[in-house]
Amino acid sequence: MDSSSSSSSSSSHQTHIPLPSDSDPGAKPLDHEAQSSLVPIHLVTEASQLPAEFLNPSPERQLIIGFDCEGVDLCRHGTLCIMQLAFPDAIFLVDAIQGGDMLMKACKPALESSYITKVIHDCKRDSEALYFQFGIKLHNVFDTQIAYSLIEEQEGRTRLPDDYISFVGLLADSRYCGISYLEKEEVRVLLRQDPNFWTYRPLSELMIRAAADDVRFLLYIYHKMVKKLNQRSLWCLAVRSALYCRCFCINDNDFADWPSLLPIPDNLIRGCNDPEEEVLSVLDVPPGKMGRVIGRRGANILSIKESCNAAIFIGGSKGPPDKVFIIGPVKQVRKAEAILRGKMLEIF
Repeated sequence: MDSSSSSSSSSSHQTHIPLPSDSDPGAKPLDHEAQSSLVPIHLVTEASQLPAEFLNPSPERQLIIGFDCEGVDLCRHGTLCIMQLAFPDAIFLVDAIQGGDMLMKACKPALESSYITKVIHDCKRDSEALYFQFGIKLHNVFDTQIAYSLIEEQEGRTRLPDDYISFVGLLADSRYCGISYLEKEEVRVLLRQDPNFWTYRPLSELMIRAAADDVRFLLYIYHKMVKKLNQRSLWCLAVRSALYCRCFCINDNDFADWPSLLPIPDNLIRGCNDPEEEVLSVLDVPPGKMGRVIGRRGANILSIKESCNAAIFIGGSKGPPDKVFIIGPVKQVRKAEAILRGKMLEIF
């Protein structure tokens, strides 16, 4: 697919996208200029500027794209400002402010499609913003943060309970890219100075470069990770990514309107050491008591993570308030629930 020619907007902006390599996945760090192609960056304010294959997903033309969102306090209550889409031959910056609901609704079929894989690093808040601001249920996600942890586990390396790889850390890992991302800190400083950074129009050169930088390496990392992941880890990644997508998207019907989770494949059921179903559990905490449940500097939650192989998240200042989210294999989630309920009984 030639996505660069399918955009009706001319683009004066360009960036490098690293090309997938057939070499050993543990090979030397990315030689960025030598292993990349120069592609256009398109600023999108109308659906007609996006590739037809993206707007009309089909099983005949399945896509894998890099994906990210930028905004102000990105969550249900914040403002989603830009959605970045990285194709092998072009990057599209979808302007949710100028394009508004009409543009975002045009993207809904693609974002909810099983035929388009969205490669993203930490999908939780992006998914929450899409769901509550635009009614979009983000689906078929390959979350590189989850994939990283599964590869570490698969290869026998023990991970600290609260050790989630940052995107900057992932890029720095020589097994995946081996590059420094110094510009990210520059944008973080600007965001601290002015939280409305992503709302300003027209987009500055820095904004365009920063938005593109957050997605242009994702397809390269995806290809590196897929080579490492075994069938069990790939199934677990698909299910866990789906659960992370719905993590903060609390509704009244227990996620019945979301796509069903991928069942355990028959080829992974052998009678011994079978994969266990993965679930999302949401526990309510009495209002105003979350701090005591978490413990000083998160000590209580950290101790639970150390004894249970489950991910535990708190809505925090962005919300949703007074809830704890637990994701993982059923037995581990039930164990974490029991410990948390015990902590609550001790407190109250």
